[in-house]
Amino acid sequence: MAALASLMLKSRAGLLVPGQCALLDSVRFASKKSGGSSKNFGGRSAGRRYGFKKQDGNFVHAGNILATQRLLRYHPGAYVGLGTNNTLYALEDGLVRFTKDVYIPHPRSRESTKIITKLPRGAVLYKTFINVLPVKQEGKFKLVDMV
Repeated sequence: MAALASLMLKSRAGLLVPGQCALLDSVRFASKKSGGSSKNFGGRSAGRRYGFKKQDGNFVHAGNILATQRLLRYHPGAYVGLGTNNTLYALEDGLVRFTKDVYIPHPRSRESTKIITKLPRGAVLYKTFINVLPVKQEGKFKLVDMV
């Protein structure tokens, strides 16, 4: 009875005939999905957020980012550093101050030949500088860890 039941088993190819081998009819299916699962999200990323990160009068610690920019729109002033991607950051703890100063380029620089020659006579160039006014530490003690 058991021998008859084993002959009557259904395989994926159909019913087994008594003289047919079961190994020939078995079909192996892939156990993993193949290819094409990743997607290309090019061009759909969020834009970069350039601009001021700290405003005039804010207190900042050393290393805080003050502004991010693509081109050199805001210039580093006192106690402000300039990163490789034109990011301005504080070098000391203190208050942020924005100033506009008269800008006089070098007479033989590329800026003077491109910009100054196109300006009307007597025009003055101003550039925005970001400064940090350091907080004075005189009369205060800082905790220093002994190594």
